[in-house]
Amino acid sequence: MRSYRDLFRTPEFTPFFLAASAQTVAQTMGGLALGTLVYRATESPLLSAVSMFGSSLVQVLGATFLLSAADRLPPRAALTALPLLFAAATAALALPGLPVWGLFAIVLAKGLAQSVGGGVRWGLLNEILSKDGYLLGRSVFNMMSGLMQIAGYVTGGALVALLSPRLSLLAAAALYLVAAVVVRLGLTRRPPRTTGRPSVSATWRANALLWSSPPRRQVYLALWIPNGLVVGCESLYVSYAPDSAGTLFACAALGMLAGDVLVGRVLPPRLRPRLGFPLLLLLAVPYVPFLLHPALPLAAAAVTLASVGFGASLVQQERLVALTPDELSGHALGLHSAGMLTMQGVAASLAGSLAQLTSPAGAMTAMAVASAGVTLLLTVAGKREQPRAVEVR
Repeated sequence: MRSYRDLFRTPEFTPFFLAASAQTVAQTMGGLALGTLVYRATESPLLSAVSMFGSSLVQVLGATFLLSAADRLPPRAALTALPLLFAAATAALALPGLPVWGLFAIVLAKGLAQSVGGGVRWGLLNEILSKDGYLLGRSVFNMMSGLMQIAGYVTGGALVALLSPRLSLLAAAALYLVAAVVVRLGLTRRPPRTTGRPSVSATWRANALLWSSPPRRQVYLALWIPNGLVVGCESLYVSYAPDSAGTLFACAALGMLAGDVLVGRVLPPRLRPRLGFPLLLLLAVPYVPFLLHPALPLAAAAVTLASVGFGASLVQQERLVALTPDELSGHALGLHSAGMLTMQGVAASLAGSLAQLTSPAGAMTAMAVASAGVTLLLTVAGKREQPRAVEVR
């Protein structure tokens, strides 16, 4: 599979893609609206950041106890039920008078369901396209994510400014319903990839098997930690620039789009493996000068440049798929997604706490420095692992 045209000629890819697009717009609109709603009510950078990314915190619970369901549920049924659940949860967030603790309870419950959804979705993508088309397909999904995030943040920002955060949340709930309808009508019924019932023990066994391989461990750490810390920077956009957060989020999505095009279509396959760690450094370094509190145009340019580095995840995902047996593809990709989102939630909480003690700008710089430091450590560890692999052979 060599071109985007080939992807959209593949049966089921187009409705799968359209449903994911609607969910991405819904998620970005809902996240911005909820973050704004909480910040207006509490004036707390920490609570605002956690409200936007807090659902990621419970992903680790899903990865620990529920992830075996990713390969043991019928994909169409699961991907229809989840957006319906998200629609109900998002509509509930818009209820007037709902206390802050109630908002967070709904956000965390939603995150628990998302931990399984990632494995189901990306396992199905690998099934529709096969391993040779996965990277190209995932690059298209990442590009879509960038474009839909731009659309979602622009639309959500306009709705929040012109109407109210609660109306923006209701619009997001409606988009989740659209996604559920598209999945139900556009995908065919498929059996689960693995037999047996989902269970905690099955989840633990598969996690242990995936984690037992040193090359897979390194890939997971590179997928989870550096970009998670940078998402901590992103979680402070609302408190850093309350009136322009939508602009910064849209610029981040634009940079992510550029990075996915670069890795997915421009770079030749022989160069991609060499650029994984340099792209992770690019992801962090432009945030370091935020300590000086740059004006909005400079901040937007830095955010756009940094987000090109998110293209590193495509390099690492391609390697993860190559290292994983087919019957565990959904579980492996779900573990990547759950671990990544968990780290994002942890980083958002850490960044919000630092911002409470210092300032949003200072916290963004600290998170960027930490991300760059972890990337350098992983680079050194990877170079040490290569001679050992040669010796084993």
